[in-house]
Amino acid sequence: MSTEVSFTSNNLRIAGLFFTPEGHAGERLPAVVIGHPGGGVKEQTASIYAQRLADKGYAALVFDAAYQGESEGLPRGLEDPYQRSEDVKAAVSYLTTRADVDPERIGALGICASGGYVPFAAQTDTRIKAVSTVSAFDAGDAVRGGMDGQQGPEGLQQILDLSASMRTAEAGGAEPAYAPIVPESFEEGGEGYEYYRTPRGQHPRSDNKQLIRSLDRLVQFDAFRFMSMIAPRPVLMIAGTEAFSRPYSEKAVSQTPASSELFLVEGATHMSLYDQDEHVTPAVDKLDAFYSKALAA
Repeated sequence: MSTEVSFTSNNLRIAGLFFTPEGHAGERLPAVVIGHPGGGVKEQTASIYAQRLADKGYAALVFDAAYQGESEGLPRGLEDPYQRSEDVKAAVSYLTTRADVDPERIGALGICASGGYVPFAAQTDTRIKAVSTVSAFDAGDAVRGGMDGQQGPEGLQQILDLSASMRTAEAGGAEPAYAPIVPESFEEGGEGYEYYRTPRGQHPRSDNKQLIRSLDRLVQFDAFRFMSMIAPRPVLMIAGTEAFSRPYSEKAVSQTPASSELFLVEGATHMSLYDQDEHVTPAVDKLDAFYSKALAA
């Protein structure tokens, strides 16, 4: 079952859903903070994983990032990796105030872009006792180098100039400018379109709009540079064998091989791990095994 909750992050109200096991009588539970993908909202894949973990006996907290979904923040659609990291830390702070959560048994799970934000937050927030990701994606790396890793200095300069021009325009009174996160056709958007722009995963508050001037903030973000700061706390990164994002998880795990584990779901793509039961089930079973050990009483 889930209940609506809220907490603050940098003085912004963050809207969340708190999941607990069926029949929970109030005893203190291990808990997992779950961050949603870039462009997503809490009701989509984050809630799927939250419910599945609640069924395994955990409390789970999902929330909309600041500037997105039902959470506060203007301009809407801002993707600020440092705010996203702060939202994760604020979610942990909220959990520590609950009488039904054991504050010494809190983990965090990041999906897609949050698979970069959650490890980044955990690098300096030692209250997060165990870190996991599903289909981790480093949004900063993707903006700097392009989705295919082939973007050169000229392309990066164009991105920075565009973002700067958007700031200048807004300062002069122009309305914030937006770009679609996922192309508006299956031919261009592939599985991203299939999940976000069809009834499979579509949600009215996941409006496929990102503030263009978010780009200059993303360029400076390096999700996995300081992964070693998480050690010796354990890290589990789950990826599909067929996922375009698999190299991000491989790279992150290689930086802390003694305390990190890569778990590959055979046949899974980046987004089949969002909601397809044949791939979500082995991922959740692995998460349960991971957290039952890492968050043991």
